[in-house]
Amino acid sequence: MIKKIPGEIWKPLMFPGWKQLRKKYALSSSGRVASYYEDLYTDGKLLNGSVTTGYKTLNLHRPGNNGTLYLHREIARMFVRKTSPKQKYVIHLNHNKTDNTVKNLKWVGLDDMISHQQKSPAKLAYKKIQSSRPVGLKLTATQVRSIKKTLSSSTRQLTIKKLADKYGVSEMTMYRIKSGENWGRV
Repeated sequence: MIKKIPGEIWKPLMFPGWKQLRKKYALSSSGRVASYYEDLYTDGKLLNGSVTTGYKTLNLHRPGNNGTLYLHREIARMFVRKTSPKQKYVIHLNHNKTDNTVKNLKWVGLDDMISHQQKSPAKLAYKKIQSSRPVGLKLTATQVRSIKKTLSSSTRQLTIKKLADKYGVSEMTMYRIKSGENWGRV
C-alpha cells in the first residue's frame, strides 16, 4: 500500500512490451516509482530501484529489450514539457542526481547541458583539487609558465621538439600546452 503525498501525481509507465509484464509500473511527480497489479494505492509497492553512475534506475526484463530505465528521463518524459525539439537531455537543476522531483528536472540542449555540468559543485571541487595536485605530474605550474612564455616568444631559439626534450615530455604535450588544451588554468 502506498501513502499519498499531497500534490503528488502518479502516471503509468508505458514502453514497448509493457503489456507483457506481470506487474504494472507507475512514476510520480515527486520522483517515486512503484509496481502494482491492479490498483496502485491498494496493492502497490514502492521500489527503490538501483543507482547507475549516480542516477536512479529501474532494471526491467522487458520482452526483447532487457535494459535499464533511467528514472529521471522517464519522469521528465511524462511530466516535463520540451520547449524545443533540440532538447534531448535532462538535467537536475540542483545537481543532485537522485532528486527526481518534477521541479528539479529540465529538458535542455547539448550546450546547456555541458554548461550546467561545468557549474556542478562536484566538478568545481574536482577542478580545485586537480589545480593544486603536485603528485603524478611531469611538470609543475612554474615550469608550465616558463614553457608558455617561451612558446609565445617571437624570438625563441628552441624548437618545440627541443623544448619537449628539455622538460622530458612529448611534443604533443607541448602543442597541447600551447593551445591551452593542457594546463589551460595556468
